[in-house]
Amino acid sequence: MKQELEWRVSLFSELSTEELYGILHLRCKIFILEQDAPYLDMDYKDQKAIHLHGYIGDKLVAYCRIFKSGDYFEDASIGRVIVAKEYRKYGYGHDLMKKAIELEKTEFGERKITLSAQQYLKNFYESHGFLQTSEMYLEDGLPHIQMKKND
Repeated sequence: MKQELEWRVSLFSELSTEELYGILHLRCKIFILEQDAPYLDMDYKDQKAIHLHGYIGDKLVAYCRIFKSGDYFEDASIGRVIVAKEYRKYGYGHDLMKKAIELEKTEFGERKITLSAQQYLKNFYESHGFLQTSEMYLEDGLPHIQMKKND
């Protein structure tokens, strides 16, 4: 049964050590171990991002980081979009994207958003209004495509 997430929105400097550790742990668990893509996840871009993280109790379930235009891509961007494996299939990824897109608008006044999306998630992002704008390319050894949304 799907439970409501407690959403938190934080600047890097506002993250507690427990929150930061949980975020980095989940990112490493999914992007490095689960996807077998050894790369350095900590890229010194977190300091410029707004961090959107959703919890059930003290368990981190969903996370992404949000950038204003110019901080990652020319347009605003959303990245490191993840849902803990045991919580997939409940729609939390869709909830996360809706909140992230809304934050881009309310926090930064952004209407154009660019993603570097794993290719297998193309349909997921298309369901949120993103369109593919590049050919496939490898990023950290995984097939990616650039996608854009312009509201």
